[in-house]
Amino acid sequence: MTVKLVASSGVGTIAAGVAKAKADIILISGHNGGTGASPGTSIKYAGLPWEMGLTEAHQVLAMNNLRERITLRTDGGLRTGRDIVMAAMMGAEEYGIGTAALIAMGCIMVRQCQSNTCPVGVCTQDEDLRARFSGNADKVVNLITFYATEVREILASIGARSLDEVIGRADLLTQVSRGSAHLDDLDLNPLLITVDGAERIRYDRNRPRNAVDDTLDAQIVVDAERFLKDREKMQLDYAVQNTLRTIGTRTSAHIVMAHGMRNTLQPDHLTVKLRGSAGQSLGAFAVPGLKLEVSGDANDYVGKGLSGGTIVVRPPMVSPLKASENTIIGNTVLYGATNGYLFAAGRAGERFAVRNSGARVVVEGCGTNGCEYMTGGVAVILGDIGANFGAGMTGGMAYLYDPEGESNPLINMESLVVGPVTVDHWETELKGLIERHVAETGSRKGQDILDHWEEERGRFLQVCPKEMLDKLPVPISHEDQAIPAE
Repeated sequence: MTVKLVASSGVGTIAAGVAKAKADIILISGHNGGTGASPGTSIKYAGLPWEMGLTEAHQVLAMNNLRERITLRTDGGLRTGRDIVMAAMMGAEEYGIGTAALIAMGCIMVRQCQSNTCPVGVCTQDEDLRARFSGNADKVVNLITFYATEVREILASIGARSLDEVIGRADLLTQVSRGSAHLDDLDLNPLLITVDGAERIRYDRNRPRNAVDDTLDAQIVVDAERFLKDREKMQLDYAVQNTLRTIGTRTSAHIVMAHGMRNTLQPDHLTVKLRGSAGQSLGAFAVPGLKLEVSGDANDYVGKGLSGGTIVVRPPMVSPLKASENTIIGNTVLYGATNGYLFAAGRAGERFAVRNSGARVVVEGCGTNGCEYMTGGVAVILGDIGANFGAGMTGGMAYLYDPEGESNPLINMESLVVGPVTVDHWETELKGLIERHVAETGSRKGQDILDHWEEERGRFLQVCPKEMLDKLPVPISHEDQAIPAE
């Protein structure tokens, strides 16, 4: 298990607690770095330099005899091989260079990822802009090669044979004098303290890790052998609890290996029924042919990176709760999903469908920042929404059930067009998704809407990004008939 801690004063105490809680890796993240999507305030004012957080964490862990339990990792502005060697001497065993790798691939950090207008095609759904992307794996390979070369040259200059030999050797560092009292008034000696015994720490890839039970997917793969080998249609049933995470992910990898990503499997060729509370990332990256049905509830990140699979979450048959008034799936649902379906008979948490770019989903309410940065797919919400709905939404479509007329003030209108559903094409899409939602979940609210459709259809709002208006196959209103359809 990896735990990320922002470099700040007192981070050593937190790191000690994390180590006692049996984490495997602690990432000390500095204030610098970040992707092009990071706002300037986050990059400039969040946390301290990685050097300060790393040295404090390393020293506190060593003084409390916890250092051997943990692999220390750091990131946040590592730019050169020299930075990596310095990080090693301050106690780090692993090093993150995400920003540099992103730039090597072609990112120019214009920080407009949410607007679907990336000028170099790194983060956009616009085909014309994506054609400008010139990145490839070789560019990142070259970057890492240059890092490794510089690291070897520096190590050779101090007589070290490997990076492992200098981990924790802060005694090899000294503060450089700038020749001015004004420039040298910052005392960095506290960063250069070597804790007794810390210099003997060596990185060991075979270091014993905290024992963790294998995932439920390991059992699913064994039980689904006939499906994986012979394409036999199967249904499996398991009891779950919230410590079982990423259910369906490893299974999806085996499906791709056995049948390919673009397979011809039926959507429910392998149905996995789950009873209880599913842990984080249920159905992450689930692929076509896999259907996950939960009778209970699920934690955060349901359908993260969903890639064609189907996820159904509904309350237990004996539940006394009214589904449409209670949260059944957690925060950040369908983060980065590209394809597939999600039907949940209950509310979703915050940041629902963030960066969804292709999945179709029906839920019965959501928290703040719903459909944030959404670039594709369809979201039907049969209940209340939270504030700032649709912020940064540049693609896809959303339908909001709004019988009381309360949704408009909660929608981020900056880039959206909002109105009633008046065109048959879109009404058919909306009704079809609700019908399937009812069929999959037994939703009482969905059934009630369908039973009174002639009356209820006028209570839906259709939310569409402005920049999608001239790209739709059918205009969203009769007033838009002059808009050319592709």
